[in-house]
Amino acid sequence: MDFAPSARAADLIERVGRFIEDRIVPVEADYHRQVSTARDRGDDPWTPLPLLSRLRAQAREQGLWNLFLPAAHAGDYAQRFGTHGGAGLSNTDYAPIAELTGRSFLAPHVFNCNAPDSGNMEVLLHYGDRAQRDRWLDPLLDGSIRSAFAMTEPDVASSDATNMAATAVLDGDQVVLNGRKWWTTGIGHPDCQVIVFMGLTDADAPKRHRHTMVLVPVDSPGVTVERMLPAMGRYDEPFGHGEVSFHDVRVPAANILLGPGRAFEIAQGRLGPGRVHHCMRLIGLAETALEAACRRGLDRSAFGKPLAALGGNRERIARARIAIDSARLLVLNAAWKLDTVGAFGALSEISQIKAHVPTVAQEVIDFAMQIHGGAGLSDDFALSAAWTTARAIRLADGPDEVHLDLVGRLELAKHTDRS
Repeated sequence: MDFAPSARAADLIERVGRFIEDRIVPVEADYHRQVSTARDRGDDPWTPLPLLSRLRAQAREQGLWNLFLPAAHAGDYAQRFGTHGGAGLSNTDYAPIAELTGRSFLAPHVFNCNAPDSGNMEVLLHYGDRAQRDRWLDPLLDGSIRSAFAMTEPDVASSDATNMAATAVLDGDQVVLNGRKWWTTGIGHPDCQVIVFMGLTDADAPKRHRHTMVLVPVDSPGVTVERMLPAMGRYDEPFGHGEVSFHDVRVPAANILLGPGRAFEIAQGRLGPGRVHHCMRLIGLAETALEAACRRGLDRSAFGKPLAALGGNRERIARARIAIDSARLLVLNAAWKLDTVGAFGALSEISQIKAHVPTVAQEVIDFAMQIHGGAGLSDDFALSAAWTTARAIRLADGPDEVHLDLVGRLELAKHTDRS
């Protein structure tokens, strides 16, 4: 295996890193202060500030747009949207770019590579028909609309996706949706226009052929955003996570993705690359936290010594360095397997990174918070937001326990006597 980036990816890595350092980092703290001030004053914190639109326009002008697009979709979208990323990258090539964007809360959106939009766009690329792509994919790639993903439900254990009780029932040339979803990511954005909804279609079908994915316009009668959900006190404006009810929502059956009963097939294809993206962004976040910890450890003194020389902090820094580098190699290996054998051939590797990397990031960020003392709990250094992000991703896209169980079962299967 060779994890060296291609020449085009190496160029994009250098340009993305420079854009983040020169354009995003100098203004990011002020952006978050403005959002926080708007919230405290009772103003609207959900409408993106003009600063974010300017950054997105600049990134697009430089061809740093839709960088997540897989190599299998080169050509057409590159020509239509005029971006280098649109020409397609392998998972291995995109992974270090995702790591760079993880160093900033704004960067994924600035480059039009943020979740859930990137995952929803990949779903449309892989599984949408021409009409669905024309209606939803093109404006998503253009950045003129946003999307949401509605899968988790408040009344069932959603760690087992077969438990989902919301329904998507065929009625002639329409599909009727009923149920309640929560942690519907992206629903708070004012430009959110479409929801990818997963619901039960046939309770008597085989377990993994009962559910269907449907494209639902946000303004469909019967769709109600009941409330926005804070994740450990944070609303994640301008995207957010919402509780959404669907009451006799009728949309054309043509809005079904791939076909009735094929939701699990779509979900498996969607989540493989998405987990690589999540994990590499977390590695970038952990790198930023470790850098902050080292600076704090060298700049501050206590009891006559730099903080870095106290209480075993040098050893903690060393262990953080080893943990981050190990996690990065694990993710690159999973990305390489995705590129070479596909999602089903990389099931163990994908679950390994999803179970391991968020915990590594959380532990590194926790150490950075500790060495910052009281400041680590404030928003002055954004470490508490970083910790919350890492903690939340230990649940998003499947909790640790589900992934560890899968890795264990696959490992045991290698040694099972099938004779």
